[in-house]
This record gives sequence, C-alpha cells and structure tokens, in this order.
Amino acid sequence: PRELSGAPTGAFEDIPHTQIRRVIAERLTHSKQTIPHYYLTADCEVDGLLELRKELNEKSDVKISVNDFIIKAAALSLRDIPEVNSSWGDDSIRRYNYVDVSVAVATETGLITPIVQDADLKGLSSISSNVRELAAKVREGTLMPEEYTGGTFTISNLGMYGIKHFTAIINPPQACIMAVGSAEKRVVPAKNSR
Repeated sequence: PRELSGAPTGAFEDIPHTQIRRVIAERLTHSKQTIPHYYLTADCEVDGLLELRKELNEKSDVKISVNDFIIKAAALSLRDIPEVNSSWGDDSIRRYNYVDVSVAVATETGLITPIVQDADLKGLSSISSNVRELAAKVREGTLMPEEYTGGTFTISNLGMYGIKHFTAIINPPQACIMAVGSAEKRVVPAKNSR
C-alpha cells in the first residue's frame, strides 16, 4: 500500500472509530458468522400503493410515506407467518407473539434501528407519526435504549436514495431483515396478453 511505501505527509487521514461504529461492526460481523443468511429477491408493482398514498395524503394532515406502507405490510405478514417473526439462538429459534418492527436509520455516527412497537396493530397514520417521532429522537440523540433494542424484524430502505437493490445484514438476534430498493417505471405486459 501507498502508506507503507513512503506516501507524503498529509496524503491520507486516519479517522478513529466511534464506539457506536465499533459496536455496529462487531454485531454485524457476529451476525454474518453465526446467523444463517440466504437471500430472496422480488419485484412488486406499486402503482396502486402510490395512488392510494396520494389519495390519503390529500385528505390527511399526517403524511404517509411509502416506508409506512412497507412497515404495515411487513407487520401484517409477520403476524400471518410467525416463523419469520423470530430470533436465532444457540439452541433454539424464539418465535414472538408480538410484532415490533425495527427501522434502519442512518446517522452521522452509524446505523441505528428504532422500533415501531406492535406495528401490526397500528394504522398507517399511527405508524407514520411513530416513525417521525423516533427519527426526531435519533437526530436529537435522545432515543432511549428500549426504543432501539428488542425488535423482532428489521426493514432497511434505501429506495429514497435511488438504490435499486442491496443486501442487508440481519440485525442480531433477529432471524430476518428486509432490504427495500427504489421504485422504477417499467413497461409491463397486460395481464391478458399472451
């Protein structure tokens, strides 16, 4: 490497790891080493969802995001398929009787996953308000440990940044994570075409 071959002074800068970045790196490395990972990819037609979102946002003071719909849909799916609403342990898989969805949020100091508790029981407006409140606490640095530890499933959405596809690492001890990419316009054959 250049730094070993006598790079000039000031050619690079070493930035020390923050404690939170070190913990995140250790947890995700542990996850990849100890939790079985396999990946599934699916495309979804979201035209109806985007139209419904537009209609709801025209009628309400609480603005619903695409991510709010994703949280709600995932939460209902987790309730219907409890095997996914689980965590991986050394000797067993723990299946939860509640649905707490962690939402990955990037900060300047690292990734944090505040939790929308009982997301399957909440309406879209309630989820939206809850996510906004949690995001504000993340920005202000006032998020309490019980608000970001213990979720049963995580959603990581990079779609708003134009990312089409990425592979997320499971948030231990959870057994599953959903990586969401951006929506794009596509020409799709009509359902009745041959």
